[in-house]
Amino acid sequence: MTHRLTIEWPDPRPFDGRDGTPIRLLAVSDALEPALADSRNRSSLGTIDLIVGCGDLDCDDLSFIADGFDAPLIYVRGNHDSDERWRECGSYCPDPIHSSAVLHRAGLAVAGLTWPGRRGKAAQRNERVAWSQALQVAARRVGNHDPLIVASHAPPLAAGDVATDNYHRGFKGYRWLLERLEPTLWLHGHTPLAAARDWQVQVGRTKVINVTGAVLIDLLPPPGSAGR
Repeated sequence: MTHRLTIEWPDPRPFDGRDGTPIRLLAVSDALEPALADSRNRSSLGTIDLIVGCGDLDCDDLSFIADGFDAPLIYVRGNHDSDERWRECGSYCPDPIHSSAVLHRAGLAVAGLTWPGRRGKAAQRNERVAWSQALQVAARRVGNHDPLIVASHAPPLAAGDVATDNYHRGFKGYRWLLERLEPTLWLHGHTPLAAARDWQVQVGRTKVINVTGAVLIDLLPPPGSAGR
């Protein structure tokens, strides 16, 4: 089942010229949502402005979703995304977001945090790398207070993770980044068991969304800005 979420975006500028229509994101990770395999289900979701992949979804599946919705795709790699597999996909799947980069797509700023550590069959967590990523993103955002989306594979510590499972526990550096920057949205995967219980949590000003499978997000312009 594709979860649905509507959020009021605090900045009216991305909606200029849209006549009040929402900006529509489809966030995916970890496993292809079965409903998206059917063209009728994809049609029922309507137009998508941006697809955001949060890791561990095979490049064939990412390309299938992007082609099916005829929408631009950005994504980060997860712990299972080996370099060897992704080199095979280079001819038809775009490059991932470079770790700690901040992109601008559909009028939105999106920071990408790939899995912080070794990926592939021998995947390992690395708290030091997570801290390095967090510090780099924070440095890039110094003096910039525009709304931000963070797309990561793993969640911040104690925000959408599974506290009893060390491998799926969130990262301390990510939690620091969340509290420092207060992004409007934080999208992540990696924790399918948590997704079955609490797929969205609020941490201060930030909505943290576990997008395991798929989540459709409608961003609405702030009140009084429609029709600009």
